[in-house]
Amino acid sequence: MSQPGATARRAPAHARLDTLYSVAEFRRRAKRALPPMVFDFIDGGAEDERTLRGNERAFDDLWFRPQPLNDVSTRCQSVELFGRALSTPVLLAPAGLAGLAWPHGEAVAARAASQAGVPFVVSTASSCSIEEVRTAAAGPLWLQLYLWRDRAVTGSLVRRAEDAGYEAICLTVDVPMSGSRERDLRNGMTIPPRIRFRNAAGVLSRPRWMARMAGAPVTFANVSDGGRGRTMALGAYVNSQLNPSASWDDLRWLRSAWPGKLVVKGVLDPHAACRLADEGADAVIVSNHGGRQLDGAVPAVRALPEIVDALGGRIPVLMDGGVRRGSDVVKALAIGATACLVGRPYLWGLAVAGEAGVSRVVGVLRDEIDRTLALLGTPSVRELVAQADRVLPGIGSAGGRAQGASWEGRGLHAR
Repeated sequence: MSQPGATARRAPAHARLDTLYSVAEFRRRAKRALPPMVFDFIDGGAEDERTLRGNERAFDDLWFRPQPLNDVSTRCQSVELFGRALSTPVLLAPAGLAGLAWPHGEAVAARAASQAGVPFVVSTASSCSIEEVRTAAAGPLWLQLYLWRDRAVTGSLVRRAEDAGYEAICLTVDVPMSGSRERDLRNGMTIPPRIRFRNAAGVLSRPRWMARMAGAPVTFANVSDGGRGRTMALGAYVNSQLNPSASWDDLRWLRSAWPGKLVVKGVLDPHAACRLADEGADAVIVSNHGGRQLDGAVPAVRALPEIVDALGGRIPVLMDGGVRRGSDVVKALAIGATACLVGRPYLWGLAVAGEAGVSRVVGVLRDEIDRTLALLGTPSVRELVAQADRVLPGIGSAGGRAQGASWEGRGLHAR
């Protein structure tokens, strides 16, 4: 994706990015850089956005109890997942149409993830193809997948991922139909985006975005031929493939068709998590789709402890939703997560400065994780799960004894 002179043009951006110290600052910059309808597409959730807000606020109910006089002069935040050492316990989550934030957004972000030593999860609804992202990035790649109505299309995506050397399929199971994202409805958001009366002023007010996007059409690159010659718009075609009849039989078919690691995303129930392990899932991701599906679904970090306890270490448990600080990552790991996924934060970085913006966001989270470990008195994230001496019995949440024990047994207080 690099073009002549790209390095020279990027240097000033690095200097400006050094003054952005938090994910929240990237969000504010992204809001100024993107047309309102594009920003809302990335930023928004379903209906009243209670789950969207709850994902972030749930972290506020967890409190650290640091231990003094522990030697933290050397700290390590590396974790192991599927036999691979990750430099930091963060993955870049699947996010559809990242090309709206920056041209060839997925390929650009995957390159930044590769350089940071963390996996990148390519969305089925990516604006770059499976193969294009693989060409751009040498690091570990996963493909996010749905159990669509047309099994032939799903099977084709699986084979392409295998041929391109993807390490895992990340199956999303919480989208039997699309949630109602009312910001998009009010903005007249379509795929591909169209300038209409209701959004024209917002688009025209971002001339830099318009200039950057000129000649970089945004479409569902992985299914551009999925309509098989039909005239149906791609957005309508993708929505038509959502499958409310998907069942455990479909999961078993996918498990038999895919030889690599199978990760299931969109799990909030401990019984479902245990059955997924029984059916051959290699990991689960506790997630409510970033609050973009069922509004009122339990915040991810609040659902995490019961799922960790129910699985009892059988398979890794990852968490996605509401992570805005490195301290949030440390909290999730203290509860028992192996790693966390972030979606909106890297998209905000992408919107601000492309690859450099994504790299800076990952760097900010990495620095915050390091600082949190030092201040907590814990030299390694691997030691978080072994700190049962910080338990305060009787302090818990409405989630019950198991949830309270999971929180407090790892150095956290539930408010």
